[in-house]
Amino acid sequence: MNLELINNIKNYVNILLSPLQHLYYHQYDHALDVMNRSLELWKKEWLNDEQLEILAIASLFHDTGFVIQYDKNEPIWAKIAKNYLRWMLYPEDKIKQIEKLILATDPDYKAWDDILENIIKDADLDNIWRDDFLDKFNNLSKELEYIKKIKAKDPNWIHWTIQFLEKQNYWTKTQEKERNEKKQKNINILKNMLKELEK
Repeated sequence: MNLELINNIKNYVNILLSPLQHLYYHQYDHALDVMNRSLELWKKEWLNDEQLEILAIASLFHDTGFVIQYDKNEPIWAKIAKNYLRWMLYPEDKIKQIEKLILATDPDYKAWDDILENIIKDADLDNIWRDDFLDKFNNLSKELEYIKKIKAKDPNWIHWTIQFLEKQNYWTKTQEKERNEKKQKNINILKNMLKELEK
């Protein structure tokens, strides 16, 4: 993996996302989280080194479209990555693979047969299955309050979040093995929050 290129992309993505202080969740730290989990899953799924670099680049770029618009911005992320990588004279065939991976992070995208797409989808949602879930949930709530005027303590928002978590599938065997127990605990935390709000 070209570490110099990865570090350059990290710096570029950090610069792109740093003005978006009102995005409490979709920040540079989330891009790093997704890259780090993608690389962990890559190691455990036994993929080759060339795929590692493609996965790392796609993970870093996957949320940069927020600099243009909030909703349905996956194609924008892909275009930002493509333009940057062409400027760096990165191979065109790899750019196409990276674009495809970025587009796979759309929650409605089904990635049945492509292991790299499966990995990036699991990595993008990894925070809902971790110990720091509540911190991430609160950050996303604050972000949605600012962008969409959705109140974090609105029972409808918590209902929606519970439904979202319950319907999320795992795309890799590693993710299912390592995160399923914590996913159930996090869903129960939200259900208890909901009971308190509805008293």
